[in-house]
Amino acid sequence: MRNKLLAIAALTAALGAPLAAQAQSEMTVGVGRSSAVIVNDDDPDGITVQERPAFREYVVRERIPAYTVPDRVVVGATLPDAGVTYYDVPQSVAQTPYRYTVVNGSTVLVEPRSRRIVQVID
Repeated sequence: MRNKLLAIAALTAALGAPLAAQAQSEMTVGVGRSSAVIVNDDDPDGITVQERPAFREYVVRERIPAYTVPDRVVVGATLPDAGVTYYDVPQSVAQTPYRYTVVNGSTVLVEPRSRRIVQVID
């Protein structure tokens, strides 16, 4: 009986390992072949939850043109150095050192020098 339990446990572990590896690899897909970095939503330099409604309204009101890139837009990905325009976040909406743009339908905050996405605004 004990051997059967050990065999079942070993089989379950062997079958579960590829699923765990696949879940980990999905988090690192991004623009510019950069690995994804998880950023806390309460990042003091980003757009806070309380500032998001005003920021969304501002982006819609300004009619920022959307850009399309072939890869998924995720935190930690690097945007192309050409073809994308980055805009300052107005201080009346939020205080942040980052710039923003709209890529693949998502508004993103970007570190200006590296063009690395630091926050995707839902």
